[in-house]
Amino acid sequence: MNYFSSDFKLGILGGGQLGKMLLAETRKFDIQTYVLDPSPEAPSRIACNKFFEGDLMDFETVYAFGKQVDLLTFEIELVNLDALEQLEKEGLKVYPSPKTLRLIQNKGTQKDFYFDKGVPTAVFQKFHQLEGLQLTIKNNSIAMPFVWKCTEFGYDGNGVKIVRSLADTALLPDVECIAEQMVPFKNELAVIVCRNPSGDVVTYPVVEMEFHPEANQVEYVICPARIAPEVARKATQIALAVSEKFDHVGLLAVEMFQTHDDEILVNEVAPRPHNSGHYSIEASYTSQFENHLRAILDLPLGNTASKVAGIMVNLVGAEGFSGDVVYENIEQILAIDGVTPHIYGKKQTRPFRKMGHVTIVNEDMSEARKIAEEVKNTIKVVCKK
Repeated sequence: MNYFSSDFKLGILGGGQLGKMLLAETRKFDIQTYVLDPSPEAPSRIACNKFFEGDLMDFETVYAFGKQVDLLTFEIELVNLDALEQLEKEGLKVYPSPKTLRLIQNKGTQKDFYFDKGVPTAVFQKFHQLEGLQLTIKNNSIAMPFVWKCTEFGYDGNGVKIVRSLADTALLPDVECIAEQMVPFKNELAVIVCRNPSGDVVTYPVVEMEFHPEANQVEYVICPARIAPEVARKATQIALAVSEKFDHVGLLAVEMFQTHDDEILVNEVAPRPHNSGHYSIEASYTSQFENHLRAILDLPLGNTASKVAGIMVNLVGAEGFSGDVVYENIEQILAIDGVTPHIYGKKQTRPFRKMGHVTIVNEDMSEARKIAEEVKNTIKVVCKK
């Protein structure tokens, strides 16, 4: 099929920053792209051929949107799966498939899948209601502390809490959840696997993630990870095994823990472009967004190697600021060699909201990390006074 400068229409469910960055690649290749998002101010609106405002969880909305395109993908997992399954039955290509997404969308189902398939992961218990979790704590049937996660609708650190006592559960919502044993780890790692329908597979280098201690959001993504080669090989092998078990098409970001004795445990996965791969726009021969597009269109996959060391710094709303966004001191970081800011196009900031990211590239990793710290301490995401 001719995708380029043709009548072919690619549909994207979700119009956030991931969609906006994917659209840079569709525009590069002149591929017609339609986007569906509930927000009239979605970042992707300015870059697609046609924008549709609508509820991603509504069957009729998603189904009607899918009937207008030739292939459907998504940049967010919270979409109506029944509509995707119906569209697929009627012959529409949906990548990754609804079958894959159904295993991933619910964190409890995802963890059960790991357990059933022998994927190394942290010990967990699943609870349909908060009352069941509280009763288990009262009976001393669960080790403290543990990580509480809601099974659905969590994102960017939301829906994840550390529970140290029964009293901590008073602030938790009454929803289905998992209680996960805390893993003593020395690194949080990620590997992005890219697969096309023909079965070609490539992986990006292992990256290291540093998290904000309060918001539970990634602050820095460092590529390559500062780990031993044998640990990197083990992490890549596990990511490839997970990818094969999910049988996905497109990108699969596999987040993992490296324990103190160098065991690798899978935390969770995302079947789409991912925060851990943003560095690839500047630092890699082929960005994660271009490779996602190549994969779902069953084109040859691009070179995933890095040209230089890359570090990504997340730009999130500063605490105490809500309103019309202002990027304070952005001119100062633009003056630094190897620094590229990406502004997502969200007009309103609030504490810890993802508003953009900055990539730092340098031939010297230690120098790149030093510049990343300078960037983090210089630019501030605040609001108009």
